[in-house]
Amino acid sequence: MQERCINILGIETSCDETAAAVVADGHTVKSSVVASQTKLHEKYGGVVPEIASRAHIENIYQVITEAMEQAKINKDDIDAIAVANQPGLTIALVVGVTAAKTLSFAWDKPLIAINHLHAHLQSAIMAEEKPKLPAVALIVSGGHTCLYDYHSPLQPKLLGSTIDDAAGEAFDKVATILRLPYPGGPSIEKTAEKGNPKAIKFPRSMLGRDSLDFSFSGIKTAVLYHCRGQDMKGEDKVESMSEQEIADVASSFQAAVIDVLVKKTKRAVERIGAETVLLGGGVAANSHLRTALQKLCDSYKPVKKLFVAPKQYCTDNAVMVASLGYHKFKAELFADLTLEPKATG
Repeated sequence: MQERCINILGIETSCDETAAAVVADGHTVKSSVVASQTKLHEKYGGVVPEIASRAHIENIYQVITEAMEQAKINKDDIDAIAVANQPGLTIALVVGVTAAKTLSFAWDKPLIAINHLHAHLQSAIMAEEKPKLPAVALIVSGGHTCLYDYHSPLQPKLLGSTIDDAAGEAFDKVATILRLPYPGGPSIEKTAEKGNPKAIKFPRSMLGRDSLDFSFSGIKTAVLYHCRGQDMKGEDKVESMSEQEIADVASSFQAAVIDVLVKKTKRAVERIGAETVLLGGGVAANSHLRTALQKLCDSYKPVKKLFVAPKQYCTDNAVMVASLGYHKFKAELFADLTLEPKATG
């Protein structure tokens, strides 16, 4: 008799996406529902926490209901409820955590706490049965840029992280400087297609020969100075820039960021002797970053494989939460109803 699959309901509200999903056995996606808030935040050029939280409250019930309906299951078929409780906007996380705790109590199901960043790692590898480990895992998103020594879904060890702006945040801010639409990542990538990546020599902050930490505030400031002058008192040159000049700035900025990300990943690979590289997070959808890391893995002998999150699971979603939840379920790593959201983690 075939063993029944383990169904995990995942809930994700760490920033500006209200998401729920049902995943079986950690890899079979039965449903995935995401309510995007991009239109709500685009006029502000970034996420407004209070607006995000209010939208989560309005969307959470409908999103969970739709995820259950898409999966064609009921509460009796759910084995546990996994929820992202850290890191993120506390005012946004509390909505998902409250919903998960309520369902856990009402349905009498185990509650599983999920680190949002560790879930991004899972999105890159959840389709692989026996990947070669340990791996170096790179997470590049709006709020975080991190490198991990990845031994298993339950044992990611942080190697380095951003000391100021994350890469995704820098993309958003540079897009604002260049007056490109929000969100900045896709806008920069699209604009950069027509630009020369060598047109402007923007700085690459490596933070010392052995550092695995990241810093992108310098390049953001360099773009600002390029467009408005060193004293910030000159006219905003973006107004008078040609389409080609703006494309050159975008392309040169993007190339500098990717250069740092790839070089730091190579450093991490050398440090732990990894044969596998994982890539996840919102910026992982950038085709130039994917290509650059693939070139590294193709040319660098110790590395045999690059695993990249599918583009639909690069941005925040609940599939990655439910997938990681399965592994914690098997390990019986459960939370209780005192679970609280945490801004950092």
